[in-house]
Amino acid sequence: MANSTKLHNVNIDDFRNRILKWYDTHQRVLPWRNVGKKKANPYYVWLSEIMLQQTTVVTVGPYFDKFIKRWPTVHDLAAAEQDDVMHEWAGLGYYARARNLHKCAKVVSGELNGVFPAAQEDLEKLPGIGGYTSAAIRAIAFQKPANVVDGNIERVMARIYAVKEPVPNSKPHLKKLAGGLADGRKDRPGDYAQALMDLGSGICTPKPPKCMLCPVRDLCAGKAQDIAASLPVRKAKKPKPQKHGAVYWITNDKNEICFVRRDEKEMLGGMLGLPTSEWVLTDTDIQPEKGYKPLGQFITHSFTHFDLKLEIYTKKLRKGGRLSQSSPVWVPTTDLGALGLPTLFKKVVKLAK
Repeated sequence: MANSTKLHNVNIDDFRNRILKWYDTHQRVLPWRNVGKKKANPYYVWLSEIMLQQTTVVTVGPYFDKFIKRWPTVHDLAAAEQDDVMHEWAGLGYYARARNLHKCAKVVSGELNGVFPAAQEDLEKLPGIGGYTSAAIRAIAFQKPANVVDGNIERVMARIYAVKEPVPNSKPHLKKLAGGLADGRKDRPGDYAQALMDLGSGICTPKPPKCMLCPVRDLCAGKAQDIAASLPVRKAKKPKPQKHGAVYWITNDKNEICFVRRDEKEMLGGMLGLPTSEWVLTDTDIQPEKGYKPLGQFITHSFTHFDLKLEIYTKKLRKGGRLSQSSPVWVPTTDLGALGLPTLFKKVVKLAK
């Protein structure tokens, strides 16, 4: 092991040794992780990291199991129909991830013989893989040095070094501090990254942190200054924009419901959904189509960057009637439960049925 080095009064080797020792006893058991000396499966690591982008471990677990059962290898996933991939992803959100997941699988399977590259610059050439994900795959799947920094690790760094600058402005500084502790070392870089994630998830939690259980509490400037619980400082969030629109529940004489495939460039792109109007910022600008009756029911849904409120409108399409929606997909009411709809449209179905 390299000679002990100090960075802002934190002994790097001491810090890493404590973190890894704690991890050996307290690591979370997750279906995509390697256990003991067993090597990680790069396909599992990549799949889990894409799913975990802006999504919790608890939510991801069942989806990961479902994907692995249906598509055990990257070749299997590459051979799947995109509609099937989107269907299995339904409810996980951020649907561009699913489209990129499928594209990436095709590239790895078809152009790389099913082998994920270990170099970050090569990983980042693949669809859907950015800086954080490439670092995580390199460290966890290949045990290669990389500076892996997620939200949990940012919080640990903010407390260890008592960084008082608010996030997101402090993010580059926190990443640099984390890089100083990663320091290119080759002693279990994947385990070290996952140990910091687990520490942030289970011990160095947002509020309150469980400092008495922390293996590096006496190295933590935030605890020494009695400000750990207040870190990282966050700027006050601006209120989300509130959008409004109409959603259409269209039936026919066969007791079928009209769905449409959403454009790839729209929110929920590529997914099957109910027809809607344009989503606008003021409810007075909603322009529902003529011939529809308001049901008197509304559904609300929160996206990352805005909240949405849709009023439900209904219409019974008679034989020979025409729709403004192109390429409608008619689904029997008995089959609605098997569609794999995004949560937004599941809410509408629940009310409109």
